[in-house]
Amino acid sequence: MAEKWSLGRALRGMFVKPTIDESTWDDLETALITADFGPDITEAIVDDLREKVERFRTTDPRDLKRMLVESLEDRFAKFDTTLKLTERPAVVLVVGVNGVGKTTTIGKFANFLRRYGRSIVVGAADTFRAAAVDQLATWAERGGAAIVRPEREGQDPASVAYQTIEYAQRTGTEIVLVDTAGRLHTKGGLMDELTKVRRVIEKRAPISEVLLVLDATTGQNGVQQAEVFLEHAGVTGLVITKLDGSAKGGFVLAVQERTGIPVKLLGQGEGIGDLTGFTPAAFAAQLVG
Repeated sequence: MAEKWSLGRALRGMFVKPTIDESTWDDLETALITADFGPDITEAIVDDLREKVERFRTTDPRDLKRMLVESLEDRFAKFDTTLKLTERPAVVLVVGVNGVGKTTTIGKFANFLRRYGRSIVVGAADTFRAAAVDQLATWAERGGAAIVRPEREGQDPASVAYQTIEYAQRTGTEIVLVDTAGRLHTKGGLMDELTKVRRVIEKRAPISEVLLVLDATTGQNGVQQAEVFLEHAGVTGLVITKLDGSAKGGFVLAVQERTGIPVKLLGQGEGIGDLTGFTPAAFAAQLVG
């Protein structure tokens, strides 16, 4: 995890002080707000830690650091972050607005699954932009996945999804990743299209996961932008991308608590290997540094 967006650097000075004092709490609050936890979660965490420090009668900042890690881990662990991919084929719909990194995420996810010995096919069901299909094909190839392309520009997305499931069943491919359109300017049309894609897929195979890709750099705006998917697309898990540079690690907790949907994958860089599963204990420890 890139230190520039971890809490670690912001907190380092606080935890080497000789004692916990009022400035410790001010510094902690500022660090959490800056890391994009949001005011409500920040207040709840600080209040909880103040109560624990008082209860255990400690003045040692190292105790506070340990309590902070435990508190964050407890909050992250309220959500089931397990990917449900036991069906064969396991069908995953990938949704999200254009520009969040959906295409690259699919390539990285294919690569992630290949590392576990799985076979993957990608369905290019965002059929309205030829460039999108070509870009997806490049990333699918990098991720070691087969791809089912539209037979013609503008082909019905549901028929591409159907052909992808057919391919997986014919070849014994274990996991199907279906790319979907991300145009939000016609919300009704987009949701109708997604509903049709789902309905057509489910005639041939159950859908294991619907993963919504969110860009961490957009913060709360990203959640607002994605609310149409959250409301209509049957989202089962979140993928947070661009958790580097100016992004804020606290967004992961904020978005889970706001949507009630677990984060299942994290994108932490530009490379094909820069997508990982989400493990609450490891993430909390990395975040605090």
